[in-house]
Amino acid sequence: MAADKKEQISGIEKAAILLIALGPERSAQVFKHLKDDEIEQLTLEIANTRSVPSDLRDYVLDEFYEICLAQQYIAEGGIAYAKELLDKALGEDRARDVIGRLTASLQVRPFEFVRKADPTQLLNFIQDEHPQTIALILAYLPASQAAAVVKALEPEKQADVAKRIAMMDRTSPDMIKEVEKVLEKKLATLVNQDYTSVGGVDSIVNILNTVDRSTEKHIMETLEIEEPELADDIRRKMFVFEDILLLDNRSIQTVLREVDNNELAIALKNANEDVQKLIFDNLSSRLASMIKEDMEFMGPVKLKDVEEAQQKIVNIIRRLEDSGEIIISRGGGDDIVV
Repeated sequence: MAADKKEQISGIEKAAILLIALGPERSAQVFKHLKDDEIEQLTLEIANTRSVPSDLRDYVLDEFYEICLAQQYIAEGGIAYAKELLDKALGEDRARDVIGRLTASLQVRPFEFVRKADPTQLLNFIQDEHPQTIALILAYLPASQAAAVVKALEPEKQADVAKRIAMMDRTSPDMIKEVEKVLEKKLATLVNQDYTSVGGVDSIVNILNTVDRSTEKHIMETLEIEEPELADDIRRKMFVFEDILLLDNRSIQTVLREVDNNELAIALKNANEDVQKLIFDNLSSRLASMIKEDMEFMGPVKLKDVEEAQQKIVNIIRRLEDSGEIIISRGGGDDIVV
């Protein structure tokens, strides 16, 4: 079969040929990981495939093997590492083609090459960069990794970087490429060309929820002075009502002693079963029964009222944590009291 003919085969056709080549038992295992609509499309395509020429089957299997190989290399060492090995295994042109198709389908995030770096190494790598550059890089990293870097930054730089992450909206691919050229020239050509949404309040909230309490307090206190409205937005999202599951029973009981029973009943109206069970388990059987009755007889409650009641409880939790009366389990290693 001519090469140009093979290149015209659609993705669904390739998938069907691959499953036919794998056989019914292995294909059945693949189907377990697919959505219903995907299974329907593949089943229909397989049913309509009468015969598969051996050269076409080999072409699809070879392509599948190359992509699996690329994914394995990416998992082991990132995009640059994968491209280096594929260059040797497949040749530069073929490697570029495989990596290009794979990164497009996976929408590989920029700065992939630093995601496996140790936070200490990463800090040494970027600490002298402009705060905006640091913010851009951290916004793309897992919250735990970014939190470790934020914690280790100079105190005067922590709040500045946090503010820049929170206020970041959409970053052009040209800007991302410019930063990546400084940090890793090999990745400059692999960035997706679409404008990428990154940063924002949710991003810095995830980071602050992971850093130790002292770093979080320093950043928040600085932001409250410099950007009070932004600080309010961040604080409202930093601990949501469902995060009460992070508290131990003793802390929950401490919180509940300060919560109005009627407010608690309203707050629990829209709570999930795990939260309700945890709350009721930490109340006396008599009080739990009474609140359950209140919830049943109060009828429908406006979502706004439920959210306000939940926020009041969240505010109590934050106040008690600030005073050291309760501990919220977090990733910064400061949850030991002596």
